[in-house]
Amino acid sequence: MSEIELKFLLDDVTSSDIWARVKASKLKSDGPRTRTLRSIYLDTSEHALKKAGIALRLRRDGRRWIQTVKTNAELHGGLSQVGEVENTARGGRLCVEAIPDAEVRDAVIHCVNGAPLEPVCETVIKRSAGELSLADGTRAELAIDVGEVRANGRSAELREVEIELIEGNPGGLFDIAHLLFPQGGLRFSRLSKSARGYLFAEQGQIDPPLAPRHAVAIALDPDQIAEQAARDVLRECLDQVATNIVVVRKLDDPEGPHQLRIGLRRLRSAFAAFAAVLGSPEMARLNDEARWLGQEVGRLRDLDVVANDIVRREAGTHPDQPGLSALADALSRQAGELRRLVGKLLAEARVQAFLIGLARFVETRGWLVPQDFEQTGRLATPVAGFAGRSLAKCWKKVRKRAHGLETLTVEQRHELRKELKKLRYAVEFFAPLYPAKRADAFRNHLQKLQAVFGDLNDAATIRTMLTGAEAPGGGDPTAQRAVGWVIGASQARAEFGWAGAKALWKDLEETRPFWK
Repeated sequence: MSEIELKFLLDDVTSSDIWARVKASKLKSDGPRTRTLRSIYLDTSEHALKKAGIALRLRRDGRRWIQTVKTNAELHGGLSQVGEVENTARGGRLCVEAIPDAEVRDAVIHCVNGAPLEPVCETVIKRSAGELSLADGTRAELAIDVGEVRANGRSAELREVEIELIEGNPGGLFDIAHLLFPQGGLRFSRLSKSARGYLFAEQGQIDPPLAPRHAVAIALDPDQIAEQAARDVLRECLDQVATNIVVVRKLDDPEGPHQLRIGLRRLRSAFAAFAAVLGSPEMARLNDEARWLGQEVGRLRDLDVVANDIVRREAGTHPDQPGLSALADALSRQAGELRRLVGKLLAEARVQAFLIGLARFVETRGWLVPQDFEQTGRLATPVAGFAGRSLAKCWKKVRKRAHGLETLTVEQRHELRKELKKLRYAVEFFAPLYPAKRADAFRNHLQKLQAVFGDLNDAATIRTMLTGAEAPGGGDPTAQRAVGWVIGASQARAEFGWAGAKALWKDLEETRPFWK
């Protein structure tokens, strides 16, 4: 049997709050039933089952003991899909030979290989659950779990919501989440209870330490079709965006806004790269929301860069200019206030609706357009051929924007910079499909050229930020000298880099496109 459920972590919301929302919503419900569940997870001393992606559990539910094996678990965007096999465990005694599915039983026996099975961790959960129904016939169980994860004599609190599909469309799970949590602040659960238990047993924590989430290379397979590759790329983008939203809300770390903006840019680049197969009204809507959110976060990131990476760097290099440190401090204070406002924004309804919509799009094939009868064929295109066409299209746009490079206006340079960034992300998405040596040569030349455009953008950002109506130090001559110093230094750096842009462009243009 396959189990499909949507999982979120709770902060301060109580079970009674959620059931009050159910009552106030349009959802049909049979009311909550509360019971205590004790689950014991077992493995060999070497955790052979965990290494094979298998979870073996004994659960006491009331007077009953149930033995469960979970296999092939996938958890993306809060949506968990896992194979599940259950049988009665009389007296709470483990019996591997009683697993009713022969294939699963053989897999467990093979992994264990005669080694004794012993408890690794356990959870004790008070579960409040009831069945919900949507107008389209979708049925799901809503479960609010509040309890503890225990291991090695220690415990940690766990508060989680699970919306498990009973019958109907998995997309309905996201509809239920949107109805029950309209105000924002939800966090996708990124780990199963068994994974949290193992982590707690091994490291004393039920979640990995919260830290800025960098992009991870996606191991695309040349045998995949375009739709599968798009799903894998979008899952990675979603994880980077969703994690860094929490990071910006919870941590005072300038890297959080940076990685969130990168995640949003990569997401929009993925939409562009796969537009030929994923193009749909829902993709266009999500792209617009990602653009809006990127602009909101981008202001904070720009302020962090100017305050910490540019002005404070100048202050350290030139300690004889006292206005530089004062200017950096003033900009840091502005960044702190903006960080508070952005953190508040990220916990609000619009951002949550965007995340839930994006997760639904990725995990339930939200790109399908019923009226587009040829879309199925495009989705089934082999990714190896599709990648080459997508990269060629990006490269063509870059070359068009770069025509007459020396004479480009400020606006035209900015447009070329955006196309170079889209090309770079497309290269990162598709590079695993090609020989690394060829892809790396092209990517290295591309990154060098991008660095020049990055300095140009920094200079423009500094000029705008330090000369506007709200620029710091408007009535302070010392601060004004510091502003002039920083603008002049950034402009000089940008012009110096731009002087070598023609040669860098020639290097890139003469490098053989690795997709050909």
